[in-house]
Amino acid sequence: MQSVVVHQGGTITVEEKANPVLSAPDDVLVRVAYSGLCGSDIPRIFANSSHYYPITLGHEFSGYVVSTGGEVHDLQEGDAVACVPLLPCFQCEECKKEAYSQCKHYQFIGSRRDGGHAEYVVAPRKNLFRLPENASLLQGAFLEPITVGLHALKLAGGCEGKEVVVIGAGTIGQLIIQAASALGARSVTAIDINPQRLALALETGASHSFNSAMLNADEIRQQSQERRFNQLIIETAGTPQTVALALDIAGPKAQVALVGTLHKDLTLNVTTFSHILRKELTLLGSWMNYSAPWPGSEWQLATQLFAEQKINLTPLIGCLGDPEEFAKEVTALKGKPMAGKILLDLTRS
Repeated sequence: MQSVVVHQGGTITVEEKANPVLSAPDDVLVRVAYSGLCGSDIPRIFANSSHYYPITLGHEFSGYVVSTGGEVHDLQEGDAVACVPLLPCFQCEECKKEAYSQCKHYQFIGSRRDGGHAEYVVAPRKNLFRLPENASLLQGAFLEPITVGLHALKLAGGCEGKEVVVIGAGTIGQLIIQAASALGARSVTAIDINPQRLALALETGASHSFNSAMLNADEIRQQSQERRFNQLIIETAGTPQTVALALDIAGPKAQVALVGTLHKDLTLNVTTFSHILRKELTLLGSWMNYSAPWPGSEWQLATQLFAEQKINLTPLIGCLGDPEEFAKEVTALKGKPMAGKILLDLTRS
């Protein structure tokens, strides 16, 4: 089979590998259809932050069941599935309390073990989400990223009637914008430094937008006075500047959900820190996308939003290519963020 392989130093090659085989009675062999590049994959490729090399990444993938182990009775050949990449141990204290994302002994498909940037992958049954008949395989490849945002909304007690502000209008941010709009937010505001991303957000669900490269926190706050109460601010960019911005623009008693992963130290000045206290802000850390019963209501809600055609994926896709095209597009990033989602398309091979 063809596999997109990442080597230390950022070299990406397309290689012929042996097809994986079932090794446990709950294993499932999947023929991959689509597999997306995640923003978290970029430092694994270009900053030598992967757990090992060479590695085949890919934790956002969908495909068809090819065969199953002897203990798998609820999936059949040809069933459409999407990857649920976290492999909790289900035995530690955290797992017993259904805090799967805090598992002390977890593995992860496409990070701590090879993933879906290949024609075939073997995964345990519990790490595959059966797609409903009305969901497409392309939607299946977006199931994991949209549940990241839905998990933050779940932790915040939902978004109905709230003034939702999304800082960072990349793929995760755009999906949150669309989901919040569909789930009854009173308004949805997008904040980013990229005019194209802001324009897209306004087209797909945002009611307001601000360019934080042109407006500082005071100016954004002044221009959004009517939306200062019952706020839910969701930070997805994962930079010290955007975390500080989230705290600076927050209105009284706002919820601030931190979704983006920081790769640099965060230092808050006295004024920004005082906003947490004086405004009585609620800070929510949101990690991954799982709840009970496994893998969580976020995954069911995502398929419901797709079934109701509330999520428009087409404008989010930057490239849909075969292994060679995919490797070329990823290499061209040179460590920079994606302008649009880069997806491996294996339906043509």
